[in-house]
Amino acid sequence: MDLRWSLDELYTSFDSEEYNKDMEKANELIEEVKQWSVSNLRSKDNGTDKIEYYINTDIKLNNLFAKLMSYAFLIVSVDARNEKALAILDKLNKMITELTEPSVKFEKWLSSLDNLQELITTSKLLKEHSFYLWNIVEKSKYVLSEDKEVILAKMVDSGSRAWSNLQNKIVSTLLVDIEQDGEAKQLPLPVVRNLAYEADQNVRKTAYEAELAAYNKIEESSAACLNGIKGEVITVGELRGFDSPLEESIIKSKIDSETLDAMLAAMREYLPDFHRYLRRKGELMGHKNGLPFYDLFAPVGEMNMKFTYEEARTYIVKALRTFSDNFADFADNAFAKRWIDAEPRDGKRGGAFCSNLHPIGESRVMANFTGVFSDVTTLAHELGHAYHGHMLKDESILNSDYPMPIAETASIFAETIIMNAALSEATDEQAIGILETSISDATQVIVDILSRFIFESEIFEQRKDHSLSVNEFKEIMINAQKEAYGDGLDSDFLHPYMWINKSHYYSAGRSFYNYPYAFGLLFGKGVYAEYLKRGKDFVPEYNKLLNATGKNKIAEVAKMVDIDIRSIEFWRSSLELIKQDIDKFIELSDSMK
Repeated sequence: MDLRWSLDELYTSFDSEEYNKDMEKANELIEEVKQWSVSNLRSKDNGTDKIEYYINTDIKLNNLFAKLMSYAFLIVSVDARNEKALAILDKLNKMITELTEPSVKFEKWLSSLDNLQELITTSKLLKEHSFYLWNIVEKSKYVLSEDKEVILAKMVDSGSRAWSNLQNKIVSTLLVDIEQDGEAKQLPLPVVRNLAYEADQNVRKTAYEAELAAYNKIEESSAACLNGIKGEVITVGELRGFDSPLEESIIKSKIDSETLDAMLAAMREYLPDFHRYLRRKGELMGHKNGLPFYDLFAPVGEMNMKFTYEEARTYIVKALRTFSDNFADFADNAFAKRWIDAEPRDGKRGGAFCSNLHPIGESRVMANFTGVFSDVTTLAHELGHAYHGHMLKDESILNSDYPMPIAETASIFAETIIMNAALSEATDEQAIGILETSISDATQVIVDILSRFIFESEIFEQRKDHSLSVNEFKEIMINAQKEAYGDGLDSDFLHPYMWINKSHYYSAGRSFYNYPYAFGLLFGKGVYAEYLKRGKDFVPEYNKLLNATGKNKIAEVAKMVDIDIRSIEFWRSSLELIKQDIDKFIELSDSMK
């Protein structure tokens, strides 16, 4: 099978007639809406007609930019040296800044209407987009004057976006010096990081040491990037009136501090259970002082098996079919239609992601597949994101943008299906490996995410005062890992450079994009528990829940499946499911000691 995706469904090339027509159409619409906003937003007359025009134009522009931007971004994500794609991304971002003035005019005009709800009832289009409209009104108090917003939008190109692009390029093109089988090699960073899943401990430790050494080459530039981005977030946030970057993140995520505090408190309560798991894994690996970082992802039990890409496809589709034929057929189609880029290679970014391409009703998944079981669960995870997009494909694009915390729901749900399907046919020895893989993933999403939350909180606090040095970044990261991992990890073998390889730190628009993963895991487990209670009757309800995520606040979506996200008891109940897995793993692993 072809391990590289097809982007022809978007465009065949930057020089294609369709790409150039869409680029021209986007420019024309930008000019049109700019002129319209000047002429039509001076009075409150004909409110319904004006809102309808703006919504229809916004839909057209969002569809155009979703295609144009996604095509360039997807190319760059697997080829960081593609200068044409990088230049076009820069051009598109500049085009988008031209929309700042008309969008600010509309936001301020809309928020000045005292009869908005009455206007919404007069139009089918407005009713369909009522959540979108009220969301604009809610955000309007953080919108600055038109001239300031235009300046900020243009400054981003030479500010946070430039820093972000630089960081992506230096990480994607970093070659790691490593010795393999007595031979000195230079390997792409994602390839070396994937060696953490190898069965041979010497291979894992060598890769860990080589990875840390390689970061010396880019630590100063990475620190400059992070300082620049976090400094901009603080400055702009203060101008807008946010109390802190965390408050801004909470508002954007459509949750509240009560919800976040309840979840974090529950996570901290259950840290000792994760520490028990880590110490036991360390014992199985032959360590006495906790688990060294290089063995964090070491395979345990008989799940140390390899999958070909075709075998991974078969495994995933079969497991998803236990939940829904529709989901299974959707995943199979994603493989068949080459929606997935799975091959690790030089110039390709690390990790994995899913990009939902709403205008064409498809998605694209990027992964770095090496054949270990965790790669199979990663593919299932990203296909869960794709399925979420599939459930929204008939919605207006303005109703397809769901908040960050709910974004992980479908992916965690899919991952849980794969894990439980594997456990259902496993021997005790195999179950140890499957459970360990699941608990290891949960540890990343609970414990490591907590360390990232602690790290980012401290970075923002110190960045108010000064630009941080490389040593300060490293020290804060180590302290955050010690606080979250406790005695579960060997303090002599931590990872001081985790701030370099996590791309979310380098997005000004995604501050604190860490706790949404924990939210997604625990919310996803809560939703899966509802499925276990209701069986196949729950499938339509699940699809309805995903469909509602772009046009409701998270608390309202959660109520659809009887979940109260402000209650610490809900978060405890989900964490209790992981604790039960940890207890079972320790019980089964007694036979391996």
